[in-house]
Amino acid sequence: MQANSDVTALIGLDWGTTSFRAYRLSADGRILDRIDSDAGILAVRDGDFAAALRQQIGPWLEAAPAPILACGMIGSRQGWYEAEYVDLPAGIESLAGNLLTANPEGCPTIRFVPGLSWRDSEGVPDVIRGEETQLVGAMDDEAGPRLFVLPGTHSKWALASRGRIEWFATFMTGEVFAILSQHSILGRLMSGRDHDPAAFRHGIDRALSAQGTGLLHALFGARSLPLFGDIPETGVASYLSGLLIGTEISEAIRNPALDVAPETVTIIGRSKLAGHYATALEAKAIKAEMADPDICATGLHRLATAAGILNTEAA
Repeated sequence: MQANSDVTALIGLDWGTTSFRAYRLSADGRILDRIDSDAGILAVRDGDFAAALRQQIGPWLEAAPAPILACGMIGSRQGWYEAEYVDLPAGIESLAGNLLTANPEGCPTIRFVPGLSWRDSEGVPDVIRGEETQLVGAMDDEAGPRLFVLPGTHSKWALASRGRIEWFATFMTGEVFAILSQHSILGRLMSGRDHDPAAFRHGIDRALSAQGTGLLHALFGARSLPLFGDIPETGVASYLSGLLIGTEISEAIRNPALDVAPETVTIIGRSKLAGHYATALEAKAIKAEMADPDICATGLHRLATAAGILNTEAA
């Protein structure tokens, strides 16, 4: 907690499916206070988001009025209000210019960050919601093409250049891992979930060498390798994780949106999973950089500044 003389210029919310993060920010973007809980939108009872918000940041709201800017699944169809999607390419100005303003009963005015969407060459749409704010916080308005990965249940890869997000793609790696390990024959020989670096690297190497035969064939190795003692049963989960993450990386960097294979990828994330992605990238001879763990707060501040909604009394 900072000194009382620090005036709140913005309350930023990163309200996801299973997590709730809030930042009390100064006019220059410093984090004055923060809240981090598991009170995601799935934990909100009877859709009473106003009560849930007051429970989380009630003291902030009572202390002094400040604009509130929210990103994440709270702005989805399953959330509080649905903020529409902005088409690619998109930069800070286009996102800030399409904030959704709501005046819920019992709460101050809240603005919601829109998501992003685009269609691939076959017309299939892809969307992100929440990650766009992290990308805004991480990207450089002056730098050329830069590739990002945001690991998670649905991993996101994105290409940004000169302050604009130009491409992204979603990979259901985490969800596929959960389904295969819990509801398929591949999980029958799994014993524990502790990370096994050797088995994880084995899975990565298999992904990099199995491009000709494909993932569907390579997956069965999670069953056959422990059966013949080539990896321990305690390493099956790590092997499967390495295989899926390695396949994701190989597919992402072969995307037509990239002219050449990247030398560096910036990882946005603060979980152990981010470290696993760094290991997999390095196995592909790609340098991994870690973004600041509070990059979402930076993105919220940049969007609020562009939208002109910061508390001017805090300047």
